Amino acid sequence: MNELLFFVFLIAYFTVGVIVCRLFRREGALVLFLVSIIVCNVEVMKQVTLFGLQATLGNIPYGMTFWTTDFISETSGKRESQRAVIYGFIALVTFAVTMRYAVIYTPGPEDWAQPHLAPLFTFAPRIITASFIAYFVAQFHDIWLFHLLKDAFKGRHLWLRNNIATILSQLWDTLIFCTIAFWGVFTFPVLLQIYLTTWLIKALVAILDTPFIYLATWKRCPRAMRNV
Repeated sequence: MNELLFFVFLIAYFTVGVIVCRLFRREGALVLFLVSIIVCNVEVMKQVTLFGLQATLGNIPYGMTFWTTDFISETSGKRESQRAVIYGFIALVTFAVTMRYAVIYTPGPEDWAQPHLAPLFTFAPRIITASFIAYFVAQFHDIWLFHLLKDAFKGRHLWLRNNIATILSQLWDTLIFCTIAFWGVFTFPVLLQIYLTTWLIKALVAILDTPFIYLATWKRCPRAMRNV
């Protein structure tokens, strides 16, 4: 059942991404990026079983953040995609601080939300540090590698640039986050399994989002479309 939900949500989420990007271009991609970075940081708190592997939610919205920066890179350039990453960081910090502040308030006698909100938004400093460092390294690495490959391939092979840049950047994200957040918490064999399963699912999302990047850039980047 989880696998079906995974594929249905992926198709629906990236279809919305295509529609928004075609209608609103860079601004639409930026909105998707900001929404996705907040959503994935909430969803990641839920553990699920996917394809027989223990995993967290949030991989599809997080994959969307790389997809949108690739779209912005392809259609608007490197500088605009780097700005998106900075905007995303501001949104993420603002959201985290605001929600952490919200749970400090003493709840009223009829309140039912505090017991649910407090565990979600009382962030451990180690987790927050891991998340922010991994975010910056992975996102800027993705943009750098995407444009390095774009120059190397003379603007061709969008599918290859999208996949290589995203999959390798997701690897950096997984290694940095899991090492900082979980080193010493789990034994090395367990940590190794977390590395592998987390990255494999992220890589799967990156591969599956390939058709959507072509749909979003079709007729906006004719050269990329002719030289797939």
